[in-house]
Amino acid sequence: MRIRLLDIAHARSGDKGNTSNIGLIARKPEYYGVLVRAVTPARVKEHFAGVCLGKVERFELPNLNALNFLLYDALDGGGTLSLRADPQGKTLSTALLRMEIDMELPL
Repeated sequence: MRIRLLDIAHARSGDKGNTSNIGLIARKPEYYGVLVRAVTPARVKEHFAGVCLGKVERFELPNLNALNFLLYDALDGGGTLSLRADPQGKTLSTALLRMEIDMELPL
């Protein structure tokens, strides 16, 4: 079955200069494994094509049922340099939650 990440996770995002930081947190502990398998750095990079010009790095936080992503060169220079509507990447978490993944039932 195809679902949006929004159905099984919530997220927060922010910035450090030109790097966006996105935390993706499973809504239930049993969803964490689904996130680990389906939300890879390559998938996130593909999802943010045209926005994230650098690499994507992922950190696993199993004790929090969460993943943390760093998207390098994703903020057009960052808050003080960018002319983008969201130079600090606050809305990128919402954009990630729109990603669709395959998930086996039941969960």
